[in-house]
Amino acid sequence: MNRMKEFESTRPSELLKARIEDKSAVIGIVGMGYVGLPLGLVFADQGFRVVGFDTDPAKVEQLNRGVSYFRH
Repeated sequence: MNRMKEFESTRPSELLKARIEDKSAVIGIVGMGYVGLPLGLVFADQGFRVVGFDTDPAKVEQLNRGVSYFRH
């Protein structure tokens, strides 16, 4: 069964709750700084797909290579 058909008559709040419970929600975080990056790691550790956004190309390139820019 198509997943969207399954939830067609479901309220948005119920759909979100279901996606959080089954870990199919995609988490988007704006800013991969001292708050955003650790927050994204916590969600990823819990099994969610996480998409991070940042305007600093060097930071994005490092993170895409799996390198942290934090010194501590």
